Amino acid sequence: MKRRLVAGLALIFMLAGSDAGHAQPAATSTPTTKVLAIGTINPGADRAKVLAILPNEVRDTVNLYLGGKIDQWYSLQDRPGVAFILNVTDATAAHEMLEKLPLGRAHLMSFELIPLGPLGPLRQFTGTAPKP
Repeated sequence: MKRRLVAGLALIFMLAGSDAGHAQPAATSTPTTKVLAIGTINPGADRAKVLAILPNEVRDTVNLYLGGKIDQWYSLQDRPGVAFILNVTDATAAHEMLEKLPLGRAHLMSFELIPLGPLGPLRQFTGTAPKP
């Protein structure tokens, strides 16, 4: 049963992405429920400045976590940086929040923001997929 479900999901993802090159069509009614924020130190940033600001950055990041704004946080494995799953539904709100962190205020760190939402192709299983 589990193997058939996994195979079915793989097929749906493949078919859903075949037209647009994405796992999900661009025009869906799937809401944004989280934002993935990938943060890296800006090229050419002064390492000494970054290290001096880092304790305040960590403190303020922990406060965002304790306040429920950051759901999960990770370090990047292929390069220096962080990845946050944010409990916000709008990339603009995420940007404003992250720019208020000390490294953002000092223009030493930038974030790539990716809106996330429920897996739209699962609608194929529920009968609620949009009609072509």
